[in-house]
Amino acid sequence: MEIRTLGQGLRVSALGLGCMGMSQSYGPNPGDRDAMIGVLRGAVEQGVTFFDTAEVYGPYVNEELVGEALEPLRDRVVIATKFGWDVRDGRSVGLDSRPEQIRRVADASLRRLRVDRIDLFYQHRVDPAVPIEDVAGTVAELVRAGKVAHFGLSEAGAGTIRRAHAVHPVTALQSEYSLWTRDIEAEILPALDELGIGLVPFSPLGKGFLTGTVDTATEFGADDIRATIPRFTAENRAANQALIDLVARVAGAHDATPAQVALAWLLARRPSIVPIPGTRRRERLAENIGAARLRLPAADLAELDEAATRLGVAGARYNEAMQSLTER
Repeated sequence: MEIRTLGQGLRVSALGLGCMGMSQSYGPNPGDRDAMIGVLRGAVEQGVTFFDTAEVYGPYVNEELVGEALEPLRDRVVIATKFGWDVRDGRSVGLDSRPEQIRRVADASLRRLRVDRIDLFYQHRVDPAVPIEDVAGTVAELVRAGKVAHFGLSEAGAGTIRRAHAVHPVTALQSEYSLWTRDIEAEILPALDELGIGLVPFSPLGKGFLTGTVDTATEFGADDIRATIPRFTAENRAANQALIDLVARVAGAHDATPAQVALAWLLARRPSIVPIPGTRRRERLAENIGAARLRLPAADLAELDEAATRLGVAGARYNEAMQSLTER
């Protein structure tokens, strides 16, 4: 697979693997741990070198899964994890990016991941109670101590990114970005370009909508995060169908799938963009990896861009509580 460079010279596969869904958020969790380990190791065999997890996924169990699966392949992979939550009694109760908490999380994540250094350590959400300068300074201390290699931010605004970068270089910003979530284009993407920071889009397939497998008849269980997201109401799914119809038409013209087209569009935006689609299934993993080989003609890229802008998206990407934790 093509290798791309994020900020500070961090080289990773053009597509990474988001591991959250192996432990939470998308319906009943898979009961076969060995199967998930097989997916993770299979990804490495197919050229994926970049894996994304976080202490809050589970919580904790996703890091443990990733650590067990990738321990034998450590020299072939880059593992990213995240800090920034106050986790009590098995659930997140708020944000916490105090320096002492960052240090605690780093030590615990090192143990669960079975590594001696965290390759990329993101602040999961900006904590308004802690100056970002203190956060960046604490991560810089961890870098000097050899516990962390690179510093990242997630869902941070342009101003916060600049302030953090002035204290310690930011390697990557992780934020939602796809054909139907494009609000970072106005201010955040130009800031990343200026500062030489990579972008790691999560939910690059619109939490499944851009795969063409979600329609108005799809039902989401109470344990599926999409049941709480406004743009996944049946009414909004119907309103948003025009976009996926276009993606499907472009896919058909290139003997590809809608998911591959959506990922290829992202990969064509900038060479410093590394999407991290998640999956629990080997066949989906292979499909997503195929997007790295799909080169869409300029006319198709322009048509997708124009249509996504013109059609817009019905429904917010988060409910109010979740949106309040982002800086956009």
